Amino acid sequence: MTRPTAGDRLQRRLGLHDAVLVGLGSMLGAGVFVAFAPAAEAAGHLLLLALAIAAVIAAANALSSARLAARYPESGGTYVYGRERLGPYWGYLAGSAFVAGKTASCSAMALVVGEAVWPGHGGFVGALVVMVVAAIDYLGVQRSAAVTRLVVALVLVVLAALVAALLISPPGRFVDPSLGEAVAPLGVLQGAGFLFFAFAGYARIATLGEEVRDPERTIPRAVVVALSIVLLVYLAVAAALLTALGPEWLSGRSAPLADAAAVTGWPWLAPVVRIAAVAAAGGALLGLLLGVSRTVLAMARDGHLPRGLSAVHSTHGVPHRATLAVALVVAVITVAGDVRGAIGFSSFCVLVYYAIANASAWTLSASPTDRALPAIGLLGCLVVAAVLPLASVAAGLAVLAAAAAAWWLRRRVG
Repeated sequence: MTRPTAGDRLQRRLGLHDAVLVGLGSMLGAGVFVAFAPAAEAAGHLLLLALAIAAVIAAANALSSARLAARYPESGGTYVYGRERLGPYWGYLAGSAFVAGKTASCSAMALVVGEAVWPGHGGFVGALVVMVVAAIDYLGVQRSAAVTRLVVALVLVVLAALVAALLISPPGRFVDPSLGEAVAPLGVLQGAGFLFFAFAGYARIATLGEEVRDPERTIPRAVVVALSIVLLVYLAVAAALLTALGPEWLSGRSAPLADAAAVTGWPWLAPVVRIAAVAAAGGALLGLLLGVSRTVLAMARDGHLPRGLSAVHSTHGVPHRATLAVALVVAVITVAGDVRGAIGFSSFCVLVYYAIANASAWTLSASPTDRALPAIGLLGCLVVAAVLPLASVAAGLAVLAAAAAAWWLRRRVG
């Protein structure tokens, strides 16, 4: 384990307001514009219950992560927490799960933007978008926060308009008796897994721990504020969609929110929602690249990745090599990516990541009260990860097995 020297440390430039915006920009990304469709297909008329389960797991994870971030205010998030509380292997596994899962998320966000800009050529356009976003990240974390501020404002206004349109000028609830009548508990948990994808951005605040001022106070407050705002927004959107259209209508949609706007009495809102979805995906992609590159930075410092990736730019104060490396990998994946497949795979890997975060938080105190939330988060993560679609689980397990094999081989050779 290598501690960063003063010259290799990132600069603490983010206050509470900027940290909250980073979390909001990551959680109010393309997930809210696409995740309700696969969640409704799985959970049916129990979509709100699936949302509640995802929210409880997210809250437990967020509070555990906040406690750990206050104790270990370094870049890397759960990679650092697992390393410090459970041992180097568990930190390495968490970092591997995060990098793999969030790389898939980056690809999904880029594909959303690419398909909206040039349908049928989303992969190539998305790859170009990745490089543009990486250039913004390269210029410094404060510039990234400034862009995120504009994106969050646009998304909140458009989502509020959509909820108003669905409630004031509803299209008439669509009901198909053959769909959504009987939903198994497994379907509700799968729906929660898809919706968890939309919540998972609060980790971005923790992974930027080395760039936040007064992290012991700022990070826990930022996580709670950002998650609370997003939960209220998601509840409003989900309730409006279910009331106006129903889960059966949502199930088969690739762009459920834009399609919903098109069938209300305010059809002019549909292109506005699509524009907001593109902006949100770009903002989320910016936050994701920030988080993944910082985790790569931390793993490179410890020698799990090439040490050259731990370099910090002398002028911009960012891990420029890690940022460029992550962007190139995401761009390659985006060319041949699939949005729904990326969501499932990302959800599995990130749930494993948070399971390790909760296990780490469990060790902070022997008090049963203090251990209650980590226990809820750990159990919730493992259960929801296990019931995701088989293809997502298999792909996630394969990646983690490859990471474990690399760890073993490195130990044997080293």
